[in-house]
Amino acid sequence: MLLPLLLAIGLATPALAAEPDDWVRVTKPSPGPVRVVGKTAQGCIGGAVGLPVEGVGYQALRPTRLRHFGHPDTVRFVEALGRWSAKAGHGVLLIGDMGQPRGGPMPSGHASHQSGLDADIWFRRAPRPLAAAELAQPLAIDMLKPDGKTVDPARFGPVEMEMLRQAASRPEVERILINPALKRAVCERATGDRAWLRRLRPWWGHSAHFHARLSCPAGQSDCEPGPAIPAGDGCGTDLMWWFSADAVKAALERFKPRDPAPPKILPAACMEILAAR
Repeated sequence: MLLPLLLAIGLATPALAAEPDDWVRVTKPSPGPVRVVGKTAQGCIGGAVGLPVEGVGYQALRPTRLRHFGHPDTVRFVEALGRWSAKAGHGVLLIGDMGQPRGGPMPSGHASHQSGLDADIWFRRAPRPLAAAELAQPLAIDMLKPDGKTVDPARFGPVEMEMLRQAASRPEVERILINPALKRAVCERATGDRAWLRRLRPWWGHSAHFHARLSCPAGQSDCEPGPAIPAGDGCGTDLMWWFSADAVKAALERFKPRDPAPPKILPAACMEILAAR
């Protein structure tokens, strides 16, 4: 790989660190202590740990892609959810992308998941561990009806609600991204303590899985947190915007075809982490 040589002679620039191909070629975490650098959509992680492909109550999907690495807190978070699911008799949780061995940008699929603090949890659960062939090419189950706007009550029920509550109630979680229609359904159905609803943030997509993002761990001064979450349970005017004409316009603008954006420049520390041997 050319990058380590360029680094050694001082000719590499931070922009090179943002090229996904450089990050996907690295198959092992960097040595040394854990170090979270930058933002979830513009960062990296040193000293990451890997989630075991199979554990109590969970399985990691598409393991050959090597996207099941992260901060130890992220691994512990997933393992705790798996133990909850097993104990409650809800089957095997299916874990989608976390991060690459050293974080950084992925060649496809996600703009975030770069700093080791993200994990995708599928709403679909398996009654028993999946065979290797299905792990490699798993089938997701959408919680919305074919119109893409209405929640399917036959799929999104009490267990899916409890999955979200269990995840959002953990103190290490900063936010959870879910589809706006799912957020609305949770708001309508939730009873008792509603404090956990605040962490459920509506976002495009996210109707077959939810995206858990952890807070910056203690002592990680290079970690940049996400924007502050507004007060309240998030079930009011800000949620209703997602069903407005303005939201439709915003979606059309966001997803319209366009030339690829230039790669983001990562923090300089990410160059050290990428080149570490």
